Amino acid sequence: MGGPGAGKGTQAELLDEKIGSYYLETSKIIEANFMNAKEGDYIKVGGKKYFLLAEKKLWETGILCSPPLVSFLVKQKIHELAKEGRSILMAGSPRTLPEGKDQIPLLKKLFGAKNIKIVLIDISPEETIKRNSRRRICELMRHPILSTEKEFLKLKNCPLDGSKLVRRKGLDDVETIKVRLKEYKERTYPLMKYFSEQGLKVQKVNGEQSVQKVHEDILKAIN
Repeated sequence: MGGPGAGKGTQAELLDEKIGSYYLETSKIIEANFMNAKEGDYIKVGGKKYFLLAEKKLWETGILCSPPLVSFLVKQKIHELAKEGRSILMAGSPRTLPEGKDQIPLLKKLFGAKNIKIVLIDISPEETIKRNSRRRICELMRHPILSTEKEFLKLKNCPLDGSKLVRRKGLDDVETIKVRLKEYKERTYPLMKYFSEQGLKVQKVNGEQSVQKVHEDILKAIN
């Protein structure tokens, strides 16, 4: 868990290689459903229709998508992976209290409370704005590339797969980042209290250290 730009995706990829779990990326699941959505396309959850283009508009302006829709998509994948006997690595998910109250009981049932590990990567709002406004992603694999140093600002292609580096239109603009920060504070951070109420320990890690040091601290936290 952590605010926008905390390094959740980067750390999840590193951790994934270390422990061999399935990296369930909520943002990619959401994005995949929006990518080719047409006017009138919807997904029905609990008797209600969620129109994909309307949800896409929320997503592009930094507002979190409707929790029932997101949770429906995520739970589908959780059930699939549990059936295969896979362990799951989730980054930045659940995103809201309703999603947490919907997903945590399922995860407890399928994997057991003792096997749920939660790490909060903590960074300041100022660091969030700095990181996200410089972030670019590659067209092919959607790797996030943070331009933290001047030499990285000159990069035109992803160093991992060679595809063109692009900015996420709208999503990483400063004003949108401020909206995302507000959403995190008001709608995601309250999950920390809920996790504790569920008997799940939340371990905090300083996200403003080097990537390597954050990774080491996360390994200590989950082990």
